[in-house]
Order: sequence, then structure tokens, then C-alpha cells
Amino acid sequence: MKDKRKNKSSEKEYDEIEVYVRDNENTKSTKKTKKKSKRDKKEDKKKNKKHTLRKVLLTLLLIIIVIGIIFFIHVQKNGGGLKGIVTTVIGSSAEKEKELQDIYLLVMGKSENMTDTIMVVKYSAKNQSASMLSIPRDTFTGDDEKRARASDKINSKYINGGAQDTLKEVNELTGLNIRYYLIVDTKALRDLVDAIGGVEFDVPIDMDYDDVTQALHIHVKKGLQLLNGEQAEGVVRFRHNNNYTSYPVSYGDNDLGRMRTQREFLKILLKQLMKPANITKINNLLKIAQEEVETNIDWNTAKGYVPSLFGFNTNNLVTNALPGEAKYANGVAVFIANPIKTKELINTMFLQVVNNTEQNEETTDTDTNTTKNSIKNEITTSSTTLKPKSSISLQLINGTGSKKRFEAAKTQLKAQGYKIQGEAQTTPIDKTIIINRKDLNTEDVEAVKSLLGTGKIAVGKTSEKNSITILIGKDY
Repeated sequence: MKDKRKNKSSEKEYDEIEVYVRDNENTKSTKKTKKKSKRDKKEDKKKNKKHTLRKVLLTLLLIIIVIGIIFFIHVQKNGGGLKGIVTTVIGSSAEKEKELQDIYLLVMGKSENMTDTIMVVKYSAKNQSASMLSIPRDTFTGDDEKRARASDKINSKYINGGAQDTLKEVNELTGLNIRYYLIVDTKALRDLVDAIGGVEFDVPIDMDYDDVTQALHIHVKKGLQLLNGEQAEGVVRFRHNNNYTSYPVSYGDNDLGRMRTQREFLKILLKQLMKPANITKINNLLKIAQEEVETNIDWNTAKGYVPSLFGFNTNNLVTNALPGEAKYANGVAVFIANPIKTKELINTMFLQVVNNTEQNEETTDTDTNTTKNSIKNEITTSSTTLKPKSSISLQLINGTGSKKRFEAAKTQLKAQGYKIQGEAQTTPIDKTIIINRKDLNTEDVEAVKSLLGTGKIAVGKTSEKNSITILIGKDY
């Protein structure tokens, strides 16, 4: 009996130990399970983070692709290429470009407060064309050659009255209404040329000149070469060598040669600036413009023209120089502009008014082998009915607001044989009016209008003295 109890007691103890061990193992197992669960959570968090990051990156990539596609569409819509890129970046459009008006600029190259480079520039974004007229620095702006002074030269106007005075003189000289000016320091030219890696230019002659007072030293050989900024400045400023030899007369002596070189160099520089590689240098170029270029053009006006400039073909750039002659007046070296030729040149270069003589020479009817055009038809086909110009007396009234422009008109009319019967002055008027006072034939009055290149024809009260009264306006 005792042995049986003892065995039962042992079995019970053994069962309790087994239960304890099993429970203990279960507890350990539970703890192990809990530890594994935390590790899994960490791994899950890492996986979630990676997944989220991947989602964000894919979303960003998708956005970039969409923006790129939209940008590409706009670039193509705005003409494609570099021009299309610039148009899109600036926020312009091909439609806005078509609405741009022709812009006129007075461009001055300044060195030590002297504007030795003076140019009138017209740019047409619609037609993708440009005109550039050089004005000699010695151009006389005074009223009387016999009393000429150095201060009467156009390059002295900037020193005495700034850009606005120069602008006023150029408008009076050309008959244009230029509002904007651009003053470029010679340092800006040097920095600009260096910023784009130099300019390849065909130097017309050997240049050997030194001016210690200006620290200007020009030593460049003739021929095609890559010019750095300092060399480029020397080339465009060169007038004559140390021994006073200069450009050949056939090229344009002294100032005329220098102006021609300036125009040729600017054409090449403009072409180089338009290269796509320079788009990466835009910040540097803008910095140069901001620090070394003075202008009265506001950015809102200017930015509309920038994209079209990147698509500009320099073959559409017409260049010339103010017609006239260099001479000495009162012991001062001056350039006297020819008013008649200046008027004709301004008409053809800037106003698209073709000179009658040129039209008559150039336009030929192949069917009849005779030269004709619309203006000639109005005038020369009725040549048998035209009165001799010497028999037509004119009364001229100055409404230009400028003595020079009035004198230019008078000189032009007298040179054609018209008799100037009287002169008068009135307040400035916008449009020229040609008044028929002796019931002249239409052809006779049209001939006067054609010569002036402008004018509204009217019929007035009969006059015994004058055949025609001309109120010369600011449009001349």
C-alpha cells in the first residue's frame, strides 16, 4: 500500500514538473514569438519606406516627363530650336511676335565719355529684317559752317547733354522719330567677346597703332583669325596706323573705313551670339549687359524682341553709312551730310519708300521692253503735259520744327528746278500738305509729292504769286 501511494505521489510530482516545464517552454516560445514580431515590424517599416520613396520618385519622374512633353509642344509651337526654347522660357509666343511693331534704336559705342561709334538701327520682328546706318563721329550739327566749332560735332553731344541730346540731333539729321537708345561701353565689348570664346573675323588690313593717353594699343595682322576681347576692341576702334596710313580708298578711308569695319564685325558678332552653345552662357551675358550697357528700354518692351533675335538671319541685315563729305570748316575737321541723299537713303533703308529714279532704272516690262512702275506711270506717261519745273513757283512753310530739315527740303526742290517764291514759318505739324493754288494738272502736283516722298494733296484759294504752297511737316 505504501509503495502504491508512493508511486502515485511520484507520478503526480512528475506530472506537475512536466506541466511546469511545458508551461515554461510555452512562455519562452511566446517570448520568442514576440521578439520575432518586433523584428518583422522593423523590416516591414523599412519595406514600406522604400516602397513610398519609390512611389514618390516615380511620381516626380512622371511629372517631369509630362512637363517636358508640354514644354516640347510649346517650343515646337513657338518655332522650335533655340528660338522656340527662348520664346517659351521668356513667356512669349509666336502669336505675340507677329504683333510686335518695328523698333528703332540709337546705338552708341562709348569710350571715356566720347561716342565715337553712332548707329541708327531698325529691327522688324515681323519681317525678320534689320537696317543699320553708321553716322560719322565728326558729323556737323551746327547752323553755320563758317563758324564751326569742335562742339558742333555729333560725338560731342553726349559729353554736353547726354544721350537725349544725341538722340535729338540724330532725329533731326535723319528725320526719324527714334525713342530708344543703347550705350555700350568698350569694356562691354571686350567682356562680351571673351564670354563667348572670341570672334572669328577677317581683319581687312594690318593694324599698327598706339595711343598712350588712352592706353590703346592695336597690333593685329590682316586676315581671318580668332579675336579676343582686347583685339576686337582695337579692330573696331582703329582709324589709322602710327604712320598715318589707313584703309584703302576703295574700302573707305579713315572714318568711313572704320565704320565699315564696325558694321562688318557686328554682323559676325551677332551671328556668333545666336549659336545654341551660348544659351548656357546667358547668365554671364545678362550680367555684362546689366553692368556695362545703358539704355532707356524697359524689360517688358525688350523681352518681346529677344526670341525673334535668336532666329534672325544676318543675311537680312542691310548696312550703310550716312552720305556726305569730309571737309574743313573754320579750321575744324567735320563731316557734312548730304541732305538729299540722306533723305533718299532713309526712305529706302528705314521707311521702305523706293526712290523714283532707282525704280525707273530697275523695273522693266518684258512684254514691251520698256521701263515702268506705278509711280512712273503716274508721272512720266503724261510727260508731254507736265509743265517745266522752272515755271512752277513754290511757297514753302516750315512746319517740321527743324531748320535743317526745312533747308534740306528746299535744297531738294531747288535742285530739281523748282522756283522758290516765298518762305514762312508755322508751328510744327505732323503731315506735309501740298496745296494746288493755280489749278495745275494732277501730274504736276504728284511730281512734287513724289520728289518729297510724302504729302497730302489739297486744292486751295487761287494765288497770283504761287503755283503751289507746301506746308512741310514732321513726316518729311
